[in-house]
Amino acid sequence: MAPAPHDPLEPLLDRWGKPPPFRPLASEVRARVRPPARDSETIFLRPAFAAVFVAACVLLGLFLAEVRVSRLHRDRDAQLLDSYRRLIDPLLTAMPPPESKPERHT
Repeated sequence: MAPAPHDPLEPLLDRWGKPPPFRPLASEVRARVRPPARDSETIFLRPAFAAVFVAACVLLGLFLAEVRVSRLHRDRDAQLLDSYRRLIDPLLTAMPPPESKPERHT
């Protein structure tokens, strides 16, 4: 049997090379179907970010506590100063006490 003078598969067989690397179909389908990861969820999985976030929250809490204590000290010092002035200066006792300002909550 003599080969055909012009076989249409010859050029295709000449270009044929190594097959592409095998990728499992199931994992590729799952990767395409899975919703994209949200940055807000994945960023907390990093230990470094989690540690920085906790430290920042602690520092913010300490700062707010210090502001509150400072405000309480300021109010107490104003009351002490007023009572000291009334104790020392007899003319202040004849005057009615100043109207107390309503406490501001910020």
